[in-house]
Amino acid sequence: MNDTIYVTKGNGDRVPFDEDKLRRALKNSGAGTLDVERALAAVKKSLYQGIGTHKIYQTAYRILKKSSRHSAGRYRLKKAIMELGPSGYPFEKFVGRLMESRGYQTRVNLIIQGKCVQHEVDVVARNQQEQIMIECKFHSDSKRNSDVKVALYIHSRFQDVAASWKQDEPDANIQYKGMVVNNTRFSDDATRYAKCAGLQLVSWDYPNGNSLKDWIDQSGYHPITSLSYLKKTEKQQLLDKNVVLCRDIEKNEPLLKTLGIPDYRIKNLLSEARQLSGKL
Repeated sequence: MNDTIYVTKGNGDRVPFDEDKLRRALKNSGAGTLDVERALAAVKKSLYQGIGTHKIYQTAYRILKKSSRHSAGRYRLKKAIMELGPSGYPFEKFVGRLMESRGYQTRVNLIIQGKCVQHEVDVVARNQQEQIMIECKFHSDSKRNSDVKVALYIHSRFQDVAASWKQDEPDANIQYKGMVVNNTRFSDDATRYAKCAGLQLVSWDYPNGNSLKDWIDQSGYHPITSLSYLKKTEKQQLLDKNVVLCRDIEKNEPLLKTLGIPDYRIKNLLSEARQLSGKL
């Protein structure tokens, strides 16, 4: 008799339940051994054939939230990124800040004259070795990916912009690169084309070791949407005021008061933000 439990992913695929994968995700959130085992036990108790991965996430998150809110915040990181919408502009700001954490100077939301036409560019990141034109593709639906048409379009735009940059700085000893960052995934055709054309792609879990998730883990730059002490409407109000990172919450404490957040909750969310940012 086959006792394997199959779970249904967001894209509809059915795969065997992987206890070790869930344990790693819980440990990576910073949860202690006892909390990890409690969450695993609750999840295993709730399993049934075809259970959605979102149900597993909800169960584990509920257990973590009771004992360790900052671990719960790290565990819900993917969902928190999905909440950097609906416009996508907060995601562009977030990517810009992540690039700053990686040693680049950044500018966000620009109009750049290419060799042939003007282009709206989400982020330009520069250090001493390279200058990168970054297009941010935000999807509010986790099932959506960026296909090869996106890679083709962005690469052609980059080539026009890079030609203009080379004209403006003919003697600059710097490499010009194009990059697409999205919060879900790229199609196989998109990744094949990008590798061939020299276009950099970064998504939630691609490339291995240098993905969006890796950038966040390495920098400690968590979005404010990770904070459990903030209501959904408050998160959106802060994003509208260009407050994107947990580490920016503390210096915006007066803004929190203007949103009508009571002092006891401000104290709690400041503590949560510090822990998520690694400041404690």
